[in-house]
This record gives sequence, structure tokens and C-alpha cells, in this order.
Amino acid sequence: MLNLALRRAVEPNKPSLILLPGFLCDQTVWKQQIAALSDVADPVAMEWGPGHTSILGMAEAVLEHAPPEFALAGHSMGGRVAFQVLRLAPERVTRVALFNTGADSRPAGEAGETEERNRRRLLDMARTQGMRAMAIEWLKGMIPPYRQQDSALVEEIIAMFERKSPDLFEIQMLALLGRPNATPLLPHILCPALVLTGQDDTWSPPARHLQMAQAMPRSELVIVPGCGHMSTMERPDEVTAAMRDWLVRMH
Repeated sequence: MLNLALRRAVEPNKPSLILLPGFLCDQTVWKQQIAALSDVADPVAMEWGPGHTSILGMAEAVLEHAPPEFALAGHSMGGRVAFQVLRLAPERVTRVALFNTGADSRPAGEAGETEERNRRRLLDMARTQGMRAMAIEWLKGMIPPYRQQDSALVEEIIAMFERKSPDLFEIQMLALLGRPNATPLLPHILCPALVLTGQDDTWSPPARHLQMAQAMPRSELVIVPGCGHMSTMERPDEVTAAMRDWLVRMH
């Protein structure tokens, strides 16, 4: 459900901004943007629970709780949910921001099998060694090596994952493995779109975001230097500046 604790009284000149977290993430991913953008938007973060068993189901939950019109931002898996929101109700989304994400479905053949094996290996670690041990292992590919010694950043990410359960991991893993292919949708996204990733995001690399941005008619591409997959937490000032521009200046 929407995190109603973050809801503020909506002023007439403030657009509603729905924020979609990624795999095992929550409002922590958006914490700094919520605080910094509250003067130009009414930001509310979604929280994925056990009942959200598919990407499409997550999108339907967004539309159930969102106001009639809203701006939409999704990080990682949340970006994939954003694509499905746009597929279901494009007339309700005034603008969209897509961070560290992708539009493709799980690849066929060996590549798709490898993805599933890697995800199941982490799930097994979460069940046998605990969520913290899994998070420490997962983080190795999530943020660049030069940020691994940033203890405040690392601990905040690990603590976020540690608040989740192995069962929720499995639910979201299966949802992500079954993700729809949103690539055919891209040319039909007509609202202003911000497409952003980290220069050093090896999971959702710049080249993929360039392709997505080129396919969307009204997009802006931002590549954040010195940044990996967790852009909103790694480089909050740069991400917030790009979001402010997207909210205020892009028409």
C-alpha cells in the first residue's frame, strides 16, 4: 500500500509524485528525494508486500491507490512497474522517471537460466545464512568497489534488506523473473521522461538507458558519474537535481 505516513496535504500547485522502490527496497531508497522535493511535489512512496506477486499486480496496486493524475518515478524493479502503469493507464501519468532499470523481459536460453540461478543462489543464502549475509554478498555487484568502504551508505542499504524476509525475496524474485517485455511500449510513452543511471551501474548500464531514451519521444538521458545501481542513495544530490528539473522545467 502507499506509505500514508509520508503523505502531505497536497497544495494545488504541487503535483502528486508516486515513488516506486526496487527489489527488497522501500522508502529508504527515496528518503533524500522525498525531503528535498517536497517544495515542488507531494511525494509518496509505495511499499511492496506479500500480496504483490507480479510486476503487473504491483502496477495495478499503484493505480488503485494513486490520485487521478500523478508523476511517477521508479527505481530498478520499480522502473519496470512504472512501464506497466503506463501500459495500463497512460492518461493518468503526467511524467515518468526511470532509474537504473530496464524494459526487456528475462532473456531466453542460457542467459535467462543464468539469471535465475544467480537469484536463487542469493535466495538460498538468505534462507540458510540470513538476510544480512545475503545483502553483504549482493551488495558486491550493486555498488562500485570504490563505494564499498562507505560504511554509512553500505549499512543503510544492508539494513533496508535486512528488514525484509526470505519469503518476500522469493515473491519478488519470481515477479522479476516473470517481468513483461516493455520494449514495444517505449515509442508510445508520450509524457516527459527522465531516464537515469549510474556511470558504473553494471546491472543497468548506460548503454541500455541510452537505447530506452532514444525510443521515447520526449525523454532526457542523465548518466551520473561515480555512481552504481543505487543512484538515489549513492548520489542523492545529483539525482534530486535531475528530478527537480524533470518536475519543474520539462514540458
